Amino acid sequence: MKSRSPLVNRIAIVVGAVVVTALVSMATTLAVSKSIEGNATAINLAGALRMGAFQLLAQSAGPAVPESGEDSISQMLDQYETRLADASITKAIPESHDHPLGAQYQAILESWQTTLRPALQEHDEGTPVSEAMLASTQQYVDNVDQLVNMLEQRTEARIDLLHLIQIISLAFSILIIVALFIDLKNRILRPLRKLVSIAIAVGDQDFSRKANLSGSDELAQLGQAFDQMTSELALTYYELEERARLKTEELERSHAALQLLHSASRDLFAKHDLCNGAIPMLQELEQLLGIGPIRLYLHDKESSEPIQAITTASRERPFYCRDHHCNACLVTPEAYDELPVESNDGRRLLLPIRTPGQLLGTLEVWYPAEEGLSKTSRRLLETLSDQLATAIFLERQITEEQQQTLAEERTVIARELHDSLAQSLSYLKMQVARLRRLNIDGEQQKTHEAILDELSTGLNSAYRQLRELLATFRLKLDTPDLATALQKTIEEFSERLGKPVGLQYNLPPQTLSPNEEIHTLQIVREGLANAVKHADATDITVDVLFESPQVRVRIRDNGKGLPGSDQPVNHYGLIIMQDRARTLGGKVEVSNRDEGGVEVTLGFVPKSRNLIPTEASNA
Repeated sequence: MKSRSPLVNRIAIVVGAVVVTALVSMATTLAVSKSIEGNATAINLAGALRMGAFQLLAQSAGPAVPESGEDSISQMLDQYETRLADASITKAIPESHDHPLGAQYQAILESWQTTLRPALQEHDEGTPVSEAMLASTQQYVDNVDQLVNMLEQRTEARIDLLHLIQIISLAFSILIIVALFIDLKNRILRPLRKLVSIAIAVGDQDFSRKANLSGSDELAQLGQAFDQMTSELALTYYELEERARLKTEELERSHAALQLLHSASRDLFAKHDLCNGAIPMLQELEQLLGIGPIRLYLHDKESSEPIQAITTASRERPFYCRDHHCNACLVTPEAYDELPVESNDGRRLLLPIRTPGQLLGTLEVWYPAEEGLSKTSRRLLETLSDQLATAIFLERQITEEQQQTLAEERTVIARELHDSLAQSLSYLKMQVARLRRLNIDGEQQKTHEAILDELSTGLNSAYRQLRELLATFRLKLDTPDLATALQKTIEEFSERLGKPVGLQYNLPPQTLSPNEEIHTLQIVREGLANAVKHADATDITVDVLFESPQVRVRIRDNGKGLPGSDQPVNHYGLIIMQDRARTLGGKVEVSNRDEGGVEVTLGFVPKSRNLIPTEASNA
């Protein structure tokens, strides 16, 4: 079964090696010590055999001892032989006859039994020892000495072997311990130091340190885990740092945008002009949030499509532009092509501009598709739409109040004229009629009739002008815009003419002020009235066109034209039209057409547009 712990395996191997070494050393030491057990006794006994041999020889050569008897030498020989065959000696002698020590021992036994013992037994006690017997004894003793030397050498060899085994065991143990320390240093201590240094570096937000440990043990796996952890921590830390940086930048942009919205809200409500008040603020907001272009569309009850009122980026001057000195929304075609629009990988956000119960318009915001739009930016844009809704609502309310105030003032003036001047003129006309009924004779008759005719003509003209003024002051724009009022006027005069009157109208919404709309409508009505009453026309067309920055009105008919191809003199209707045109800052021209009929032309620059046509800029 494969171990799950390489580090434990290595430690187990080292400990096992040490244990095996110790066991082998102890076993061999025990075996060697066991093998030399009793060798000292055998050496001592063998050494005593030499002395015993000389004692036996001396006993044989010496005088007989009476007390001992005849068997004394025999007893000594038996005792000596018993010592020669002692178990301590035979135990130290290997049983194998091929072993030198065993052969030497057998030689000693054979020399004893065949030579020395018989010689001692046959020698007469008390007689001198022969040279042969002495030589035999010496040879026997030499053999015993050799046996003792061999026993000593064998014992010393075993002791040397024991020393060698101990030295080898010690050396092997030292090698194992050294290898263990080296392995501990390389595989444990050094990796641990690296891991500790990495942990300290991570605490100091330094994620560049790596362990780079190879192998499959626990510390290597721990080092690999540390490396992966530091990499993930570095990535997470950098992501958090980047997110914090982006969040900080977003908060800074939001703070700047809020300041911008706060300052721009005052301009929106102070200037009462969406274009001048909103475009600079919207362009700064685009730079802060990285969005754009931004367009504002207003909803009109009389129009099925929303009408563009503001844009922050345009190639050409918008039709609703009121300040031809201003080029704030004009950009080059190259810059426009780089903006995030639908054809250039952009996404669109539509925000309603509404008040409770009323939809006033739509705010269209383009932003890069790859970057998206943050929640903070969206909330800021929603706040902007609320501010625009308030500004537009107040502007419309002010316009309605102005129209209502103007209508009330005109009604008051008309009532005062009717109650004072109209009654006075009527009274004077009745008095002139009374004078005509008087019969005045004599030389002053012609003079009186001329004076009465002049008074009647003057009164009729004054009364006619007064009626026109009353009609003007009583005229109201009951419709929501000029286009609808003109359409109703065209329908009225079409019934009077018996044929349809043509109308061409392209004025942008809110081009004219309420007062300018009233005067324009009245001039159109006067021109239509003249064409229907005096021209005997069968075809009448009305054009109300926007030729930026001018408004041009044309009333054309195919009637009999003006007598003498010139403008009529003392035509009170034309005088009133010219007065209205001067009020508008323009001019009315009446002329005959080459193809027949009369053309009445009105041209003026609305007060909301501060340039005349010759100063128009094409920037």
